[in-house]
Amino acid sequence: TPAFFAGHTTKLRDSKMTKKTTKKTVAIKKIKQNKEAVWPGLEAGVPKPLMPYSPAIKAGDWVFIAGQIASDFQTGLAPEVLAANDYLDNELSLQANFVLKNLANTIKASGCDVNEHMVRMWQWLVSDEPTEEDFSWGDNWPEISLKPYLNVRDTIVKKPAPPSSYLGVRELLCLGTLLEVDMICLNDNNKPTKIRVPKGIAKAAGGHSAGIRRGDWVFLASENASDLYEDDNTMQWHEDPVERQTEHILDKLSAYAKSAGSSLAKAVKADVYIGHPKDFAAMDRVWKRRFPKNPPARVVIPYMGMGTPGGRVEIALTLLTNRSKTKALTIEAPDAPQPLGHEPQAVKAGDLLFFSTQMAFDSTGNLAEGMVRHPSFPWYGSPGQAQMRYMMKNINAICKAAGTTTDNICRRVCFHDDFQWFAESIEEWASYFPDDKPASTTIRLGGPLVVPGANTLLDLIAYAPN
Repeated sequence: TPAFFAGHTTKLRDSKMTKKTTKKTVAIKKIKQNKEAVWPGLEAGVPKPLMPYSPAIKAGDWVFIAGQIASDFQTGLAPEVLAANDYLDNELSLQANFVLKNLANTIKASGCDVNEHMVRMWQWLVSDEPTEEDFSWGDNWPEISLKPYLNVRDTIVKKPAPPSSYLGVRELLCLGTLLEVDMICLNDNNKPTKIRVPKGIAKAAGGHSAGIRRGDWVFLASENASDLYEDDNTMQWHEDPVERQTEHILDKLSAYAKSAGSSLAKAVKADVYIGHPKDFAAMDRVWKRRFPKNPPARVVIPYMGMGTPGGRVEIALTLLTNRSKTKALTIEAPDAPQPLGHEPQAVKAGDLLFFSTQMAFDSTGNLAEGMVRHPSFPWYGSPGQAQMRYMMKNINAICKAAGTTTDNICRRVCFHDDFQWFAESIEEWASYFPDDKPASTTIRLGGPLVVPGANTLLDLIAYAPN
């Protein structure tokens, strides 16, 4: 039958695979063998998530811990985080205790220790402030007190904590949750070295270190411009506050990098947090000046509540040391769109592939065709699914150019402008991972993304050993 001959022809073709293709297949199998999901289980006190993601992914020496929230994934908020008396218990403290203990147990199940191996930490805190209108005129203060969270964190994570980011966001996936935390660990033969604060620079607030050096790697905490206006609180009419703050922050990060035996030229990944999407252009102008050649992979996330009144930008960097044996390579994939600003599509550093911002844009920086419903047919189409499918096509092209596959994506942080897109988006995403799903964190922002019409922004890291 035609079906028989089609199958038979396929077998004959497959039997004539070249040695080069066979070697590539073997290499991919080896990559998968060095990457596995970590499931601590209920016996460790960690609830099984409802979403299709792994609590942690172990890849080589790296461990990527998924975002943890204060839910039992059965009833909603876990019973132990519900305050019996609001005057005696603090809601954020109770949730922090639940979240951080589960994260510590997940890290332990991966063969790591929360204090010995953690190199980076993100804290996402829910607030109704600032409003979209506040963001539009530069007020990014979320009106959150971190103290209840920090009091708990300091009982589980030794001070100073690893380099950290604290960002205000609009909503998490379980109603009533106030906090989501995710982490990266590195379990190699190197001992971590806390970076000394350079003379003339104030210590980071929040009880975390300014940075950690571990072998060839340097991880710097998220920095803001809180100290910029201490001596001069005036802004000249010809100055742009976003540009000025970006320059100041990069000056501080440059000093920290130098203290760690690195430099801005060795940056491989940048996390850039802005308030309103219109702040992107001013930040990018500075980026072109400070990273004239080989800029790092960069993810820019808008509508971020920031920990200092008047703050318009926060930046965190991952770098290699100046004498690093680990090499960095800029990845160019002709089959994927050009980036939004002065950033590459991705950077491969050692055995990791850092992606720049992934959204459903084309090479003009606008929303790709077919990504929203036609105004005359408002009930047709699934924009969340369509945009995720488009992004995955681009992600696959970038992975291929870097010598890896989408199967080896380890860490995913997903930002939606609205959670109405979540279900169809995550269903499409999960279909690309028949085996172990990446560790994942999902967040709703306080307004539209930098590309009008885009409903999803992805921050990704993949495993890509040589």
